[in-house]
Amino acid sequence: MNKRLSALAAALLGVTLLAGCDTLQQAPRAPEPTYDQARISNFTTANYAAATELMKRFQGTPSTNNFDASSGASPFIVATLVNIDKLEQSSTFGRLISEQLASRITQLGHNVVELKVRNSVFMKRNEGEFLLTREIKEVATAHKAQAIVVGTYAEASDYVYVNLKVVNPANSMILGAYDYTLPMNKEIRRLVTISR
Repeated sequence: MNKRLSALAAALLGVTLLAGCDTLQQAPRAPEPTYDQARISNFTTANYAAATELMKRFQGTPSTNNFDASSGASPFIVATLVNIDKLEQSSTFGRLISEQLASRITQLGHNVVELKVRNSVFMKRNEGEFLLTREIKEVATAHKAQAIVVGTYAEASDYVYVNLKVVNPANSMILGAYDYTLPMNKEIRRLVTISR
């Protein structure tokens, strides 16, 4: 009798454990994002708003080069945003923001040169100052660009701090600037860590 009870107890325990495993396996999944949610992405909205504000600040600044900033005829160049602590490095985050800035500046009626160069276009530090590389100056001269949009981002535990500048390619003078902050959520953390 004891053997039968022990076998029955073992069988019941096995069934209970299997039922528990089945319950764990069928835990509800988080719902997948929808097309409507993607259409109103806060990430894109924030970057578009930053581009709009940056161009407003640039238009309020007199140009120091030979091009008429108000005509919109001379193009802009948008450089890849770089990590402020590693100015030779960027990430999917920096490249994506640059693409969205270029899109928004174009939507605002300005000409933008499409740059798809290997390693893209970066800024480099020289004796404590930020100077544009010779390559980007050459590209700006070749395209008669009126200005270059450059930027950096800094990672913190809860936020990513983004700095944008419109720079005169002839003398590296800043013609307009704008700073904004994005939340370090799961989506942005992944973008920052990809392809450093």
